[in-house]
Amino acid sequence: MTLKALFLNCTLKKSPEVSNTRALIDKAVKLFEEQGVKTEVIRIVDYNIPFGVTSYEGEGDEWPDILNKIKGSDILIMGSPIWFGARSSLLQKVMERLDGTYMEGDPETGQFPLYGKVAGVIVTGNEDGAHNVAANTLFNLTHLGCTVPPNVDSYWVGPAGPGPSYIEAGGEKHLYTNKTIRFMVYNLVYFARLIGNNPIPINMNELYEDAKKESE
Repeated sequence: MTLKALFLNCTLKKSPEVSNTRALIDKAVKLFEEQGVKTEVIRIVDYNIPFGVTSYEGEGDEWPDILNKIKGSDILIMGSPIWFGARSSLLQKVMERLDGTYMEGDPETGQFPLYGKVAGVIVTGNEDGAHNVAANTLFNLTHLGCTVPPNVDSYWVGPAGPGPSYIEAGGEKHLYTNKTIRFMVYNLVYFARLIGNNPIPINMNELYEDAKKESE
């Protein structure tokens, strides 16, 4: 079974402008490929993705194509810069659009489309906020059905205040970041294979009916 890893780079910089978040993503890409995992990186800002909380927001909406790639992946990694101590507005938009998958549960089991996928997060910035971005994003992804293994966040954060970012500051040499990017990749691959061979068996429709009876 060949695993597929999808990265959503939520930088605010349009292509071909250099993205510090992409630079750290590329390290993970190389490590995944060494594990035999197919990878794809999507830069969200390059697509027309309207605001909304459904999977299709009308003519010209390019989100459905990205969502299909998410559904076809085994491993989903969100990449984000830090702005004012929080995740980028584009990552926030992605999470809001993913809310539409709540309405797309399997007819028989009720499981959300992201069940069976494992998720991680990559963060870059030159101020504090990496833990905030990782905590909120990974928590959101668990609610959407993803499994979050241990140690699947990797980040690089420079000194407080304005200053050089990941590439200019030589972040590729940072020991902690290089260690955690490896933890992330290896744990995501392990759990993706584990869940692929042992799918989560929860029938959410039955659990909902049980809860409804109890609440009557």
